[in-house]
Amino acid sequence: MRFMMLMIPKGYEKAAPGAMPDAKAVAAMAKYNESLVQAGVLLALDGLHPPSMGARVSFSGGKAKVTDGPFSEAKEVLGGYWMIQVKSREEAIEWASRCPASDNEIIEVRQVQEMSDLPADVQQAAGSSRLGKQ
Repeated sequence: MRFMMLMIPKGYEKAAPGAMPDAKAVAAMAKYNESLVQAGVLLALDGLHPPSMGARVSFSGGKAKVTDGPFSEAKEVLGGYWMIQVKSREEAIEWASRCPASDNEIIEVRQVQEMSDLPADVQQAAGSSRLGKQ
């Protein structure tokens, strides 16, 4: 089973462009990330620049509208993620619980929706797309 662990740092929605993490926090996180690698569960991970450097593309009436960050209505934003492959939701939560996160950080654990989780008609509609080849 694949799970995403989504890092949600409180206050990151207001971070200035180019804001960087503290070196000690990065060192602790690197050690944690290495433990995921050593356990053979890490598939991917990345940190994200602040929303002030991002853009949102919304759709209305079939037209795309681009809004540059920061986003005034944002209450929670992602600071990064890990993609892990484990045997259960409980194991994913256990890994998230080991993260050296600070008091202002939350990790949301979400299972990745696999093709086999979807009804037959949805699988058939996906057909030969990349989604259908998981």
